[in-house]
Amino acid sequence: MPLYLPGMPHRSFPSLPAHSDVELLSEQRVWSGRFPLDVDRFRHRRFDGAMSGERTWEVWRRGPAAAVLPYDPSADAVVLIEQFRLPALMAGVDPVLVELPAGLCDEGENAEQTARRETMEEMGLAVDALRRIGGFLLTPGGADELCELFVGRVRAPAAGPDGIVGHAGAVDEHEEIRVRVLPAESAIASAVAGQMCNSVVTIGLLWLAAQRAALRREWGG
Repeated sequence: MPLYLPGMPHRSFPSLPAHSDVELLSEQRVWSGRFPLDVDRFRHRRFDGAMSGERTWEVWRRGPAAAVLPYDPSADAVVLIEQFRLPALMAGVDPVLVELPAGLCDEGENAEQTARRETMEEMGLAVDALRRIGGFLLTPGGADELCELFVGRVRAPAAGPDGIVGHAGAVDEHEEIRVRVLPAESAIASAVAGQMCNSVVTIGLLWLAAQRAALRREWGG
């Protein structure tokens, strides 16, 4: 029986798409909270052309998401956020992660709209230009979340000597987000040194390292 949490919003998640190399044997939703958990039994075509034996996979259904690397080409600076993440603590790392503004796409919302909305909600910044970096599966072994990553042109806000702009977050969710402005060079150096556990911010900064000069020429840096 699926389990439900009273009052929790529900999102719609489609069944496994048909694929010529996949035979779906059964599909069961074993948990239906904000993010459902499905258990699928299936067979798939092997690299030698034969069909595999029966496999069972648990899939956490999260759906499409978007994230933005906010970049000010004039100041040559990025704007990042820091917030507490309980799963990071469970993984044995510092639970305060450096991140990008990001979130799941609302029903009827495309990735670009989500990117702009999340940047405004989490930073109070308007994005006046967006460029797609790519789509990335965050946990391909267990979740269907596909994150569309963008770089967005913003005007970096005034910050203190430590780069901190201020705090944001949904008060009713006890969410606390710290906004920080960093020189692009130092943020990229931290990503190259492997100092950021968050995969999306690392991908975004490594992309910026490769494209920064061209982006500044195009965006007026």
